[in-house]
Amino acid sequence: QVRVVESGGGLVQSGGSLRLSCAASVRTSSMYAMGWFRQAPGRERELVAAISWSGRTTGYGDSVKGRFTISRENAKNTVYLQMNSLKPEDTAAYYCAAREAYNGNYYYITEVDYNSWGQGTQVTVSS
Repeated sequence: QVRVVESGGGLVQSGGSLRLSCAASVRTSSMYAMGWFRQAPGRERELVAAISWSGRTTGYGDSVKGRFTISRENAKNTVYLQMNSLKPEDTAAYYCAAREAYNGNYYYITEVDYNSWGQGTQVTVSS
């Protein structure tokens, strides 16, 4: 199982940018797909972005398409979420998730696909 730790959250003004990082501890022989989810108070957790082990395939939630970019550096066992043009409605706790992958080009978009989760990092966007 992969252990993941998020960092990079904080307070930013509307229209600003933040970059979240997720560091993973993995067995060196494993391929793993990763994703970012978020949960705002009173709302269900939702997909933000997902990425395959290879990094060649990605997926995004509708509300962040064109503004957020997910990427990864396997040499550093780290996945990033670059968030631009932030809006107050992006305010949420952001969670990194991981799972072993059996195909290096697959990514996964639902919570139940993942079996490792971080503690979350808070992102607050002020208007």
